Amino acid sequence: MTDSEGGDRPGRRGRDVVVPMRLYKTVTVFSTLIAVVSVVFGFMLLDAATLNVSFLGNIVRGAFAAVGFGVADGVLSTIFAAVGLSIIAFGAGVYVIGTRFRARGMGKSQEDSGEDPSNDG
Repeated sequence: MTDSEGGDRPGRRGRDVVVPMRLYKTVTVFSTLIAVVSVVFGFMLLDAATLNVSFLGNIVRGAFAAVGFGVADGVLSTIFAAVGLSIIAFGAGVYVIGTRFRARGMGKSQEDSGEDPSNDG
């Protein structure tokens, strides 16, 4: 869809949020940190779901056994997998939202620059 057809380019200008540099740095650091920790922890949960020798899986199974709560391995694996995938998706979402911020004075995104990427000349 092109701009002459009422394309989506004018609507995309509202995606970026212009903030002061200090807030931009804070958002960038913490969104990246949350994303990385979420992905690593999510993969640890996926590992616990697929392997019976997982460190995290053994800790959870031991905690359940200590309180006298018995859970079947299949149910526990399903819960680990679902929570792991959810945490990975959460981390990806936080990272995507964090990339929408930009500081004052930063160059505009390529979509706003007026350049046609398909016209490489």
